Amino acid sequence: MHRLRRKTFIPAPLDEVFAFFSQPRNLNQITPPWLHFKILTEDIIQMSTGATIDYSIRLHGISLKWNTQIIDWDPPHHFVDLQLKGPYKFWRHIHHFEQTDSGTVMQDTVEYLVPGKMLAPLFHFLFVQKDLERIFDYREKMLAEIFAKKE
Repeated sequence: MHRLRRKTFIPAPLDEVFAFFSQPRNLNQITPPWLHFKILTEDIIQMSTGATIDYSIRLHGISLKWNTQIIDWDPPHHFVDLQLKGPYKFWRHIHHFEQTDSGTVMQDTVEYLVPGKMLAPLFHFLFVQKDLERIFDYREKMLAEIFAKKE
């Protein structure tokens, strides 16, 4: 099992930050354009335990469908999404939010397994780890820009 952990400071109150993440359509703003991210779920998504979201992405020229389910929803403190179908053998993303004196600290913990059996370690080293770092770097940059505009 691989783990990616990131702490991001967001200069906004906890309730405002959690409200942003409660709207799945906002993922478009914080996902790198090179992923060609698109939410496929047509209905309005009411975030709660059990909610499912269908996405598509294109990674290294390969179009992939991704289906996640919210398995834990505790506003405004945390939520957890679990991949039901997608590019990973296993994917669980824990989003934790904490109010500070000057804003909100968001901690992401992603636990994942890469497909590919014997080649999985090589795929992880050559592509997956670097891709995830780039994606989360982009998210952090975009969150800083989005919430700076709201001040």
